[in-house]
Amino acid sequence: MYLKQRIHPYLFVPLILCLAAGCSGSGPDATEPDGFRFETVPGVVRGEAPLLAIDDHLLPLWRNVSLYYSKPEVRLEPVLTPSRDDPDKPDYIGTHFYGTVLFDEGKYRMWYYPLGTGETESGFTVGPVSYAESDDGVHWVKPNLGQVEYKGSRENNLLDLPGERMYGGHVLKEEEEPDPQRRYKMVYNLHNGTTWVFRTATSPDGIRWKVKDRDAVDKFIEIAGVYKHNNFYAVHGQASGHSEGGHVHGRQGYAAVSANFEDWVSGYAPAFLIREPEDPAKRGGRKPYDQVHLGIGARSYGSVLVGLFGLWHNFPGDTTRNVPAAWFGHGKISADFGLVVSNDGIHFREPVKGHVYLHRDDSPVTNDPGKNYPTILCQSGNGILNVGDKTLIYHGRWRNAEYGEEYYAEVGLATLPRDRWGALGLYPEGSTRLDEPKGWVWSAPVTLPRGGFEVVLNADHARLMKVEISDSAFNLLPGYSGEASGVPQGEGGLDVPVQWSGGDLSALAGQTVRLRVHMEREADADPRLYVVYLRQLD
Repeated sequence: MYLKQRIHPYLFVPLILCLAAGCSGSGPDATEPDGFRFETVPGVVRGEAPLLAIDDHLLPLWRNVSLYYSKPEVRLEPVLTPSRDDPDKPDYIGTHFYGTVLFDEGKYRMWYYPLGTGETESGFTVGPVSYAESDDGVHWVKPNLGQVEYKGSRENNLLDLPGERMYGGHVLKEEEEPDPQRRYKMVYNLHNGTTWVFRTATSPDGIRWKVKDRDAVDKFIEIAGVYKHNNFYAVHGQASGHSEGGHVHGRQGYAAVSANFEDWVSGYAPAFLIREPEDPAKRGGRKPYDQVHLGIGARSYGSVLVGLFGLWHNFPGDTTRNVPAAWFGHGKISADFGLVVSNDGIHFREPVKGHVYLHRDDSPVTNDPGKNYPTILCQSGNGILNVGDKTLIYHGRWRNAEYGEEYYAEVGLATLPRDRWGALGLYPEGSTRLDEPKGWVWSAPVTLPRGGFEVVLNADHARLMKVEISDSAFNLLPGYSGEASGVPQGEGGLDVPVQWSGGDLSALAGQTVRLRVHMEREADADPRLYVVYLRQLD
C-alpha cells in the first residue's frame, strides 16, 4: 500500500506501530509476510523468534521457577585505547564508545568517537566519528583513511561527516536493503548551535558516508543506540523532559522513531524512566540521586530487544568554581549497567527492578598508578552482537577525572555464551513448603507461520525437560502433550532440538498456540532454560 499524502508527525508513531502489528483485526492471509506473530510484538517475526528467559511477556506464566541472571565474563584489559604516544592524534585523550561493533564479512569493524586536545572550553576536540578494524575482536587497527584534516594532517582514521562538534557513531547494516548505497545506516550526535541533536547518514561500505542535509530532530537527545525492530527504526537516548506535575526531571530514557530512516517524528516517547524523588525540589540533572545515563542501548532479536542502560550515580560538582563544566561531579560520579528488555521496541522494562547487571568494579577503567578515579560504564546497543557461540558486549569505560590528560576513555569487552542473559530454573531445594522438584513455564500465544517450524532449546540439563503445546486458551493438544510431549534431543547446550513422537509440526501451520516447558530436578542436576527458539524451516 502506497500513501501519497504526507503523514502528520503526531499521527506517525501510532500509525507505524499499527501498520506493523496489523491493526485491522483480520488474521494473517496468504498475501501477508510469513512468520511468527505475537500480540505484544509489532509486525511479523521472520526466521527465528527467541523466547528469552528474561522476557516475562513472551514467557509470562511460571510455576515453581524463578529467574537466575547470568554474569558476563569481563576482559579486564581494554580492547581499544587512546593514542597516548602522539598528542596530535584525534584520540589522544580518549576513545569513547558511543559507537558500534559489527562482525561484517569476516572481520570486526568499530565506529567510535575520539577526544583530542584543542583550544576549546573543555580543552578537548570532540569527534568526528572514527573507524577501526580487527581480525579477532580484541586487537584493533586504526587505518589511515585520509578523509579529514586534523592538526595539519590527513593521516588519521576520522570519517568525513559534517559538523564542528559531534560524537557517537551508531551503525546498522541491512542486508535486505535494496539500494546498495544505503546498506549501512548511521546516526550521530552533533551540536546545531543551540543544543545536541542527531543526523542520519547512509553508506555503501561503512567508510564513505552521505549525510542527510537536515537534522533528524530539533530537540536535545544524547544517543545510546539505533536499531530496526521489524518494521520501524528507533533511536534511544537521554533527552530533556519533565516529570509528573510538569516538574523538571533528571536523566531519563527517551526514543525517537521513523518508518523509513529519512523522516523522524518530531517528538520523543518516554521509553525508560526510573523513579524520581518524591519531592519535586530534589529532582533534576544536577541533584544527587540515581538516573538513567544515555537511555537504552539495545539489540533487536525480532521478538524481543535486549539492552543495557547506564545506572548513573549522580553527585553534582561545585558550581561556584570558575572552570569548564564545574557542575559535573568530577571524581565522584560513577555508573553501572542495568539490564532491560522490550517487545514493542519503544518501552523497556527491567526483568529484575533495580538490579545491577554489570557493576563498574567488574569492568574497571584503567587508572594511573596510585590513582583511583571512579569508572563510568557507557553502553551502546550497537555494541551487542552474536558471533559463533558467543554474545559479545562491547562497552565504554570512562575514567571520571577532571578535564585534562588524566581524563581517559577506553573500550571494554564482556562476553556470554550465546543469548544466555539469564535462565529460568526451579526454586532452590527446601525453599518452600510445597517443595516440588519440578515446575514449568508457559509462553504467550503465538500465531505460527504457514510453512514448517521447529522448537530448539538453549538449556542446561535439557534431558530433564519436555515441551507441550496447547491452543491459546491453554487447552493441551492431544498429539503434542502428555505422553506425546516434545523431547529434547540432547543433554544440553546452545541448540538442543525438540522432537515429537507424532513427527513434525506442520499440522499446526497458521494456528495460534502456546508452549509449556516442563523441568524436573534429578539428584544434583538442576535444569536451566535460557531460550526457547522458534525457527522457520526453509
